[in-house]
Amino acid sequence: MASATTQTADHFGGEDFASLLDETLGRDTGFDGSVVSGRVIRLTDEFAIVDVGLKSEGRVSLKEFGPPGVAPDVKPGDVIELYVERYEDRDGLIVLSREKARREEAWTSLEKAFEGNQRVNGTIYGRVKGGFTVDLGGAMAFLPGSQVDIRPVRDVGPLMGVPQPFQILKMDRARGNIVVSRRAVLEETRAEQRSELIQGLKEGMILDGVVKNITDYGAFVDLGGVDGLLHVTDIAWKRINHPSEALQIGQPVRVQVIRFNSDTQRISLGMKQLEADPWENVAIKYPPGARYTGRVTNITDYGAFVELEPGVEGLVHVSEMSWTKKNVHPGKIVATSQEVDVMVLDVDSGKRRISLGLKQVQRNPWELFAEEHKVGSIVEGEIRNITEFGLFVGLSADIDGMVHMSDLSWDETGEAAMAHYEKGQVVQAKVLDIDVEKERISLGIKQLQDDPAADALGKVQKGAVVTCIVTAVQSNGIEVKVDDVLTGFIRRAELARDKADQRPERFAVGERVDAKVVTVDRAARKLALTIRGREVEEDKQAINEYGSSDSGASLGDILGAAIRRRNSEG
Repeated sequence: MASATTQTADHFGGEDFASLLDETLGRDTGFDGSVVSGRVIRLTDEFAIVDVGLKSEGRVSLKEFGPPGVAPDVKPGDVIELYVERYEDRDGLIVLSREKARREEAWTSLEKAFEGNQRVNGTIYGRVKGGFTVDLGGAMAFLPGSQVDIRPVRDVGPLMGVPQPFQILKMDRARGNIVVSRRAVLEETRAEQRSELIQGLKEGMILDGVVKNITDYGAFVDLGGVDGLLHVTDIAWKRINHPSEALQIGQPVRVQVIRFNSDTQRISLGMKQLEADPWENVAIKYPPGARYTGRVTNITDYGAFVELEPGVEGLVHVSEMSWTKKNVHPGKIVATSQEVDVMVLDVDSGKRRISLGLKQVQRNPWELFAEEHKVGSIVEGEIRNITEFGLFVGLSADIDGMVHMSDLSWDETGEAAMAHYEKGQVVQAKVLDIDVEKERISLGIKQLQDDPAADALGKVQKGAVVTCIVTAVQSNGIEVKVDDVLTGFIRRAELARDKADQRPERFAVGERVDAKVVTVDRAARKLALTIRGREVEEDKQAINEYGSSDSGASLGDILGAAIRRRNSEG
């Protein structure tokens, strides 16, 4: 039995039924999937009706001629390329696509460019995972994030929607995949610009660039294919501790070529060289002795730098910071960014150095004290410190006066007198001396009272014989008191005429002895005495009175007679 298909085929005069069925259902392979030209006949609310030269009219959605909310870019009479999606739909119309037509056309053009290694134009319009989408005239491509620029880009916003060239890295029409690179185009352009720039580069040239990278010692500037180093000291005339204070990555800058090594192709750049040197007239603007107000820009162990104007700094050495604070770190006297008044001490324009003084704009407290207090005046203050040699008494907020241990008491030793004082105690003292140059003020506490030994010192003369009381026996001699107020000392060699008797242990504390005054130290209130000298002098007197070398009498007889006579007189 013949099949229904065979019978149907016979009924249609042998024509293939399958072909007729495809034509009826709109799957004619001769038109489906092809690109045809058509003329717009009219527009409806949703479609553009197009005559493509076939037995039926076609229609294209108006959405394909513009974004939502914008009038479609099409009008009756326009001739456009269209892609046949379906020969006939259930309404008998041909289903067409403007977008797919553009895509097909674009793919054909892109394949030619890919084979010829040519650049193509496109527009970045969207962001996807790992990169961006690019419209290549109807064909969609993928732009990896690493291929956007030569260096990482934080903000791609300025690149969105801007037509620009791309390089096709790979494409697969069957899968509809295209991968493009913007970086490859930039690198190629950069290489061309680099070669051209290097050939014409000369020292002194002024160029425009973009800050590419920032380090602790400077910034690298992209000059358009080649990088140059902008050292931190060449950014500005004023002090810059870190390049980030004046520059940021991506910032456009104008620079001058300072040095260029054609062998290593190293380029040194400068920005401050494009501005006037503020040091040109510094010696005239800042004469020594003049006072100015500046800002502290940097503090070191040896002083502080003060900015007098942008690009002009001076150093206040630690020795010129305070009249009274000698061993203090500069950071405890001034602070960074603090406004201070300074005096110009010296200017060296050649070395770009200005010496400044901070203490010079203030009154010297030693001079001020000398004006307000004369030698001999009485002052009062708190004991700020006690040392092994005396007391330091505060005379003002900044200066101290010193009471030496020898000026504490007329009678006691320095160590004994110091035991009566403690830190924080308020005392009165007399000004003994003021040395402004050495910044010293000598005070005395014992001078508040009259010297009890003054009368005794006035009576004692050199060569006089005085009666002493032994107060201490030492290995090298004995200490004695004269008139209960004067201190004296008799050296071992002066204890007796005979060497055998020159022994300090012969004497006892409290024993009375007669001695001859050798010297009088009125300032120290001390006497130097001799027993031997007194005995020798007495021997001479005895010889003169009771005998001579011609009498034939012995020295013992003479001295015996002199002693007997003195005893009888006594």
